Amino acid sequence: MAPKGTGPTREAARLLRQRMEMGEHELFLGGLTRQQALALAAEARRGAASTPAGSASTRRPDRAPRAETPAAPRELPVLSDDYTELRASALACTRCRLSETRTQVVFSDGAVDARLVVVGEAPGANEDETGLPFVGAAGKYLDLLLSSVGLSREDSVYICNVLKCRPPGNRNPMPDEIEACAPYLKKQLELIRPRALLAVGSFSSQLLTGSEKSALGRLRGQVHSYEGVPLVCTYHPAALLRNPKWTRSFWDDLQLLRTLLDSA
Repeated sequence: MAPKGTGPTREAARLLRQRMEMGEHELFLGGLTRQQALALAAEARRGAASTPAGSASTRRPDRAPRAETPAAPRELPVLSDDYTELRASALACTRCRLSETRTQVVFSDGAVDARLVVVGEAPGANEDETGLPFVGAAGKYLDLLLSSVGLSREDSVYICNVLKCRPPGNRNPMPDEIEACAPYLKKQLELIRPRALLAVGSFSSQLLTGSEKSALGRLRGQVHSYEGVPLVCTYHPAALLRNPKWTRSFWDDLQLLRTLLDSA
């Protein structure tokens, strides 16, 4: 037999160790004496103890690859206090991965002197194609609901999203994407200076209230404050299309919002 830990014994021990780590504890060792088999098992145990956890030889082949650590957003240029320049900066933004898959940056729609700013979550396919927020079925429903309390994007509402670019497949925004895009939203709200804010959906509600762990159901139905501006949180219009029973709650939130605007 070859010296312990070298030659054929080392190779056999490596194969045995791999089978042990994969949960295969039965192995036929024909042709070996009892002493040789015990030496082989001891070599396998020594190798398993000395191999760092998570290395290539200990990782089970059916385990999913570890997710990549999100890249830090690229350095943000100083954002202009001029609205036109701010929009131009956003249209050319490459701070996160979404710049590689978008068709268009979706910056905003509506009146820049609006009394109300509606903040959604992220553009969808229709928005990515047109460059305007809330133009699909959910957007048309939002327009209808706003008109029921005398509001419209033509003269009194400014509409934008937390993210300015569409996530592939309309997936949820990633934390690093929100971090990269949030400064643009903050500057938009600073320049528009609305009398009230309406956050539709979980991601915009959590960002503007600073309550990242709170469920939307716990945030709606009350008045919050963002930089001194009254803020109402409610369901996303797309959620209403899927769950019509929530429309009454949305309507109640609109009445609360209307009261805030009338008293401002």
